[in-house]
Amino acid sequence: MKVNNPYLPYPVRIESIVTESEDRNQKTFKLVFLNPEDEAKFKYMPGQFAELSVAGQGEIPIGIASSPTEKGFIKFTVNKVGKVSRYLHNMKAGDIIGVRGPLGNSYPWETLQGKNVVIIGGGFAFTTLRSSIIYMLEPENRPKYGNIDVVYGARFPGLLLYKDELAAWERRDDINMHITVDGTTDPNWKYNVGFVPAVTKAKAPSAENSYAIICGPPIMIKFTLPVLTELGFPPDRIISSLELRMKCGIGICGRCNIGTEYVCKDGPVFTLEKLSTLPNEY
Repeated sequence: MKVNNPYLPYPVRIESIVTESEDRNQKTFKLVFLNPEDEAKFKYMPGQFAELSVAGQGEIPIGIASSPTEKGFIKFTVNKVGKVSRYLHNMKAGDIIGVRGPLGNSYPWETLQGKNVVIIGGGFAFTTLRSSIIYMLEPENRPKYGNIDVVYGARFPGLLLYKDELAAWERRDDINMHITVDGTTDPNWKYNVGFVPAVTKAKAPSAENSYAIICGPPIMIKFTLPVLTELGFPPDRIISSLELRMKCGIGICGRCNIGTEYVCKDGPVFTLEKLSTLPNEY
């Protein structure tokens, strides 16, 4: 019997690259598997991540930005912060890279069925949340979930990701979008101004029959968690992602551990209830 090598990436071709942010530090890569059988093996759910590898450069863990309901490709939004990501940012459509995964756990989609879902995101960490929104809005899936509220913030308008999709979601009547920026001098800005925790508190999504999913910079999460608690969300219904702790993806290197947990294997998705039993991350 053939055993899959967990270290061996699938070869993929870069089909297109979209520059997402004004500072050009965030780009979304649309990738197509070279071998159809590899695509069939790459079964994932929103919240999981994968390792992107470039020959001679190394690999980096990135949350999957596409939804499994989007067929024929996978997407990753890469922030330019290190050697591999900088090299990736200089690559072109048609170039070949590797994808290893999917890795980690996903958001608890079976548990979320029949519930209202509040999604809270900040900065470039909105990638797996984009995946989640696309997944829930799929016509076959939308009836499975109650109200969907989204609070998404960035420092200023030019750093918001997926602007066309944000505008399209804003026009829908089956999702409530609360887009915000820390500050702006743009006279045409028509959304919220304020930090994510303050906007979450002001919009006050109901905690009744609801779960909250939060992903973003640690400082945003630190100040948003008390707001959710104040709104009545119990710890077992607040779901966070420790994406920044992801390393090798399979728990071998030991660099992702928090207490007894390996973020790459046991996470990156944890409830606040579980996080409260581990060394403090926020």
